[in-house]
Amino acid sequence: MPIAIAFDSGGNVVTESWIKAAKPTYPCLIDRRHLVAELYDMVNVPTAVWIDERGKIVRPSEPAGVTDAFRKMNRTNLSIPTDAMSELQAKRKAYLDALRDWVAHGAASRFVPGDVEVLKRIHTPDDAQVRAAANFRLGEFLFEHGHAEAAQKYFEEAKRLRPESWNYKRQAWALEDPMKAGGPEFWAAVDSLGEGKYYPGAEDI
Repeated sequence: MPIAIAFDSGGNVVTESWIKAAKPTYPCLIDRRHLVAELYDMVNVPTAVWIDERGKIVRPSEPAGVTDAFRKMNRTNLSIPTDAMSELQAKRKAYLDALRDWVAHGAASRFVPGDVEVLKRIHTPDDAQVRAAANFRLGEFLFEHGHAEAAQKYFEEAKRLRPESWNYKRQAWALEDPMKAGGPEFWAAVDSLGEGKYYPGAEDI
């Protein structure tokens, strides 16, 4: 059974209406503290982890059926070119087909990597990542207790220590000013990637 988890420091006040509007047929949880992101090394959304009925990680954290199509978006009317949208839809279908194949065939699915490969894809947090999480948590605490200005330096330090975490960037922007999460600062950060990928892409799917 799929389980969806929203990473949002705003909690149900911010996310509950979106969840209800989607009318999901599976559990949807709200992770205010981004604990799942920290535990499973998730730096962006949508990200997925495949876990079997024994609790074993079958495929570690990876982008779930997405591409960088949004980078071709017209930033005035928010439209995406047909070719980019077709690429995104094809990637989404391929990912869902792979997931269905795993459900149908279990460990025999061709989309289940071996144990050695799984271990290679799992990243143990280094010192910078641990300190980034601690700084982000401090920023959240200060912000929630009315110290927005003091929180800012901890958010900035979290983003500096773990620049690949778009979760930290978007969440910090959303807390400071909801318009920043999808505004000029977001697009400037995306543009700064150059040829780099926003979504690296799921391996072998």
